Amino acid sequence: MPPVGLESLADPRGRFAVLAMDQRGTLRRMLDAAGRPSEPDDMARFKTDVVGALAPLCSGVLLDAEYGVGAVRASGGLPDGVGLLVAADPAEKVLHDGEHRTVVDPSRNAAWVLAQGGHALKFLVRWEPDRPADGGPDLAREALAAVRDVVADCRGTGVPSVIEPLVAFGPSVPEPAPRQHARAVIRSATLLAGLRPDLLKLEWPGGAEGCEEVTRALGPVPWALLSAGVSYEEFVERARVALDAGASGVIAGRSLWGDAVRLPGAQRRDFLREVSVPRLQGLVEVLAEHGRSWKEAGR
Repeated sequence: MPPVGLESLADPRGRFAVLAMDQRGTLRRMLDAAGRPSEPDDMARFKTDVVGALAPLCSGVLLDAEYGVGAVRASGGLPDGVGLLVAADPAEKVLHDGEHRTVVDPSRNAAWVLAQGGHALKFLVRWEPDRPADGGPDLAREALAAVRDVVADCRGTGVPSVIEPLVAFGPSVPEPAPRQHARAVIRSATLLAGLRPDLLKLEWPGGAEGCEEVTRALGPVPWALLSAGVSYEEFVERARVALDAGASGVIAGRSLWGDAVRLPGAQRRDFLREVSVPRLQGLVEVLAEHGRSWKEAGR
């Protein structure tokens, strides 16, 4: 088993080429929209097909416990030397008047990740970083407290914490402009970096200037760019910009395999081999030419 540390998710040069395959509700909705079966066994087969095709090119794989970890382990789809990042987000969302509340499931802690055979824990935060309390629960403060607890638990257990903040504006901002969203991404990253997680998995902060601002604000905390379902071509360009601006890698999902949801088993595996593998190879080539080791963050 690789060492328990960020090095278990990185390539020999300290850069992250992590496959994101932890989608649960999102994947089910994608399969349903494509008219494909989406029962638990169908979800597990999809995940094993994707991981089996793409994991050999990755430094790490992000999986969920519900449909991913057990099925992939049973299929032998996780190669030796490829790190396992386990999603510790609660299986069911907790909402307040339609807004997400950040809740920690105490049973899904760092020790649980180790029991899953994982090397790092990923925790998702959907929040508006400067959301006012408005007389109700302070959702932003709750989110910070939850992340603080997760990071402390991981640090005490010796398991790296990977925090994934997704900006979700409250009802006071029904239609945020792209620049407003980008500023919130930077603000979110800055606040969470103050809690010293081991790695931040971040949305696109709007452009090169935003990426540079993120890198400066995070200091010693490294970051990797998530794909967020944009087209492959757009994500490659974003990755190049982010890496040149100080990101230490990518955690990519739907941009690589999203089109495969339309296809049945054999055709899906052909697509993954003929389309998704070259996509990932291209992304890995970009990673080899750009960016820096996570160990250089803050230097």
